[in-house]
Amino acid sequence: MNKIKSGVYGLNTLLDGGINENSATVVIGCSGAGKTTLATQFIRRGLELGQEGIFVSLDENKEQIIKEAVQMGWKKIVDYIDEEKLVFIDASGHEFSAFIRKELPSFVADWKGANARISIDPLTPVMWSTADRYEQRELIGFMLKETRKVGTVLATLEEHGMAGDLSGNETVIPMYLADCVIHLKSIHTPEGGLQRRLKILKCRSSRHSKTEHRYSIVKGLGIVVDPERSSLLPSKKMPDQFRKILEQKKDSIPSRVYTRLTEALEELRDDDFSEIELDTLVREIIAEYSSD
Repeated sequence: MNKIKSGVYGLNTLLDGGINENSATVVIGCSGAGKTTLATQFIRRGLELGQEGIFVSLDENKEQIIKEAVQMGWKKIVDYIDEEKLVFIDASGHEFSAFIRKELPSFVADWKGANARISIDPLTPVMWSTADRYEQRELIGFMLKETRKVGTVLATLEEHGMAGDLSGNETVIPMYLADCVIHLKSIHTPEGGLQRRLKILKCRSSRHSKTEHRYSIVKGLGIVVDPERSSLLPSKKMPDQFRKILEQKKDSIPSRVYTRLTEALEELRDDDFSEIELDTLVREIIAEYSSD
């Protein structure tokens, strides 16, 4: 099974090298867990590698997604759109059954075999478009099957109800149909704090981590996963320390990436790195771009 880099620092290690090529991954999480951020990182990494990107929005409009990407530090997204390397399909407000059955096949016919990266954000409106379980399964199954003909798919799915309860129909069906399932958990502590945990629930045809791992959402870097540490004990790390480690490893990091990371540090504080092991993070950054 060929692997492709996810664009998420620390995630490739948990997936035995990356996401399976031409597979369908579903990322589940509550509001604010970082689902769209992860989907955007996945697309951006493909564009860096020369792949085309397709972002199918079933909820927010194109302008809002671009705005959020720029706020997260991806300023070049506009350039990729202008160069027509990144294509947006705004399906928000559509009748989803008609969109999937009529419009999607035509699009797939034009792009079939393109080896692109496709992000679908989120699948939830499709599940809500019908109460019939069979039709839900048929719609999601058809959508994932068709988009895989274009390339590698990453779709997001909203988590509702009690935190961690993935037994509802709106999550069970996509989880069953997907090749890989990643759960982003946001845990509110009694003290009022927030702890983020990532767990890979399944990954067909690949070894993967079976435990929870801490992750953070950092401006300029996006989602950052610690592949080694899962304890709840924080460790203070200053951006200056991260800058020193980056400087030491500068020759192992592409110049464009090094510039982007150092620019991101200008807007970060020590608490942004409270749950990140910096040596591990730099190692994962180097591994991400080692084959470019």
